[in-house]
Amino acid sequence: MIEPDISVPVTYQREWQDGFGARGWKLDVSIGEPSVIAATAEHGERIPTSVLVHDILDHHLCGFGIGGHRNEAMALMQLASRTGADPRQDFRQIVEEDLMRGHCNGESLRSFLPQDLVALLPDHVCDYGDIINFLTREFGKDALQDILVDHFVTLGASVQDKVELHWLFMGLDYKHRSEMGLALQHLLVQIDHLVREQAWEQAHGWFSIGNNQCAIELDMPVPIQFTTRVDDPMKHCAEEFTP
Repeated sequence: MIEPDISVPVTYQREWQDGFGARGWKLDVSIGEPSVIAATAEHGERIPTSVLVHDILDHHLCGFGIGGHRNEAMALMQLASRTGADPRQDFRQIVEEDLMRGHCNGESLRSFLPQDLVALLPDHVCDYGDIINFLTREFGKDALQDILVDHFVTLGASVQDKVELHWLFMGLDYKHRSEMGLALQHLLVQIDHLVREQAWEQAHGWFSIGNNQCAIELDMPVPIQFTTRVDDPMKHCAEEFTP
């Protein structure tokens, strides 16, 4: 069987001029998305991979866009199945910080809400804040939040068959996403350390992803490649670098 080699271009800047001013990496496909903040190799306590790895594995390689609450619902369910993390904690945070304040990214609030909730809305209730206020009066704050969290779970679970088929078409083994995530994280740690050590203002390259091997290769500012095995990234690492 031919080893697949899926390329995902990425760009690094020491300071992005995007309103956030963060240091880090972005997928090239997300550079024009205003809500995407650059990511470093840092990860949280519950999840052993960074936001950039989440963007690659759980968004991009699953066929989801980056940005928008619907895309995030689907991607966080993929993150949960890959890492074992409970997605409801993240969904509840999104509900409390965004939807309950009338903010919905990527589409109108009416189109995002479950159809049974939309059916309750009077025609004249169209402002985002008015929609949430109306539904809060109908259900109560806590019950409405629970309904919206369940909606995120339903949205994410509804595309599972399509995601697995998408990975099959790419030739990638969906069942090995956890190992791929750790391999990509290992590569990201190395390359992120290098750009800081070299004090580069910017860099560009791509992740190459296969079932047995992953790599990060830069074409700017200098040619460089780090390669690692998917089955054991800590023990199988090759490096090519000419400063």
